[in-house]
Amino acid sequence: MVYPHSPPARVLVVDDNAPSRMTAVALLAGEGYEIEQVDNGHKALSQVARSQPDLVLLDVMMPGIDGYEVCRQLKQSEQTRLIPVVFITALSDRRARLRGIEAGGDDFLIKPFDQLEFSARIRSLIHQKRLNQDLDHAEQVLFSLARTVESRDPNTGDHCERLAKLTSAFGDYLQLPHNQIKDLAWGGYLHDIGKVGIADNILMKTGPLTEAERLTMERHVLIGETICQPLRTMQGVLPIIRHHHERWNGTGYPDGLMGAAIPKLAQIFQLADIFDALIHARPYKPGFSLEQALAMMWQEVEQGWRDPSLMQQFEAFVRSSPWSEPERSDGAG
Repeated sequence: MVYPHSPPARVLVVDDNAPSRMTAVALLAGEGYEIEQVDNGHKALSQVARSQPDLVLLDVMMPGIDGYEVCRQLKQSEQTRLIPVVFITALSDRRARLRGIEAGGDDFLIKPFDQLEFSARIRSLIHQKRLNQDLDHAEQVLFSLARTVESRDPNTGDHCERLAKLTSAFGDYLQLPHNQIKDLAWGGYLHDIGKVGIADNILMKTGPLTEAERLTMERHVLIGETICQPLRTMQGVLPIIRHHHERWNGTGYPDGLMGAAIPKLAQIFQLADIFDALIHARPYKPGFSLEQALAMMWQEVEQGWRDPSLMQQFEAFVRSSPWSEPERSDGAG
């Protein structure tokens, strides 16, 4: 949400041509923006790092680092990737536009500027940047909450961090699209976020759960889905959160889905989750070897809990990866 009393947006103008730079500055000043200006790419990168502007107006043709390289570096940095970059240039050819898009530019304005178009595009991009920033902050809150949930159980160690890496690697092995690999990684952190709503006397219980306690514990997947549902960027993660305890034969929860009705990413995630839990020691069990862990997982396949073909792919993956010789925290191996 962009609040009505937000401070004036800060715009950085980068152009080695002084008259052109001052024209842009004059147009921006009339809109009430705070304006910073530099005359080359090196200064631009330093200024962005210092002041974190809301938008960068960037000339393409400059000595030293050109505009394309400046944009590329800004978009590759986690600290500056959300800052909109608008290329300003006298060039109007298709090749220049394509290079700008490939570098990660958000828009392209041709000199001399049309004042109405200039103002509208700048205003729109700044608005979008602040919305994206708010969304980014909301995502960070969710991940912080997930870490808090994990810290309630000191026995799991860095399970979520390991799981994010393992699921991403398995997704890459399966040649999944980039967005699905990202969803698997986020699922590693967020799959158990709903446990924030489960009381400690149930969550931390070392003995068997009563039937009532088990039903309460199973609600964590629904709580987690509800927490993450409002964010559009989490839509691909929701099936993992809700369905990572389903079973191939329909005996899982919360919906008793069977076979291919279980979302594919949830099935992929399950195998990595189980494998990581097996190969790492907990107070109530040792960390099992690769062969032991795979044997136990195949037992679950024989019980009808997992997809045999996906399990075959998972076994081939772990045998051909660094997880073939896991570091086990019980000191074995």
